[in-house]
Amino acid sequence: MRLFQLLFRASPATLLLVLCLQLGANKAQDNTRKIIIHNFDIPKSVRPNDEVTAVLAVQTELKECMVVKTYLISSIPLQGAFNYKYTACLCDDNPKTFYWDFYTNRTVQIAAVVDVIQELGICPDDAAVIPIKNNRFYTTEILKVE
Repeated sequence: MRLFQLLFRASPATLLLVLCLQLGANKAQDNTRKIIIHNFDIPKSVRPNDEVTAVLAVQTELKECMVVKTYLISSIPLQGAFNYKYTACLCDDNPKTFYWDFYTNRTVQIAAVVDVIQELGICPDDAAVIPIKNNRFYTTEILKVE
């Protein structure tokens, strides 16, 4: 009989323990590192033939470094440094910022693209990783010409 009483007394404590463990496990699953965090900044509107500077800030939360290639794509052809592609080694303690200067006289949609690539000689000791699922990240903005 005493054994049954012990079981009934331990039951609320056991339930509380299971609840705490479940809450802790759910919180741990949400703690995933982001492969690429990017912030693309261009003016919302400009005058025709004004110089436009596009800025792309890129960082990672991964412990390992990776080789990234960044570039811009537009809905209409643009001239100038817009066509430059940058390749860099991205590590969690070393975020990168890329700049493009160009001119346009028409409203254009622009996408900033970050590709994680495999290329030797960019990261120290060639110790770079490539994500299994996602290796392309992008964001789009509209630049209005008024």
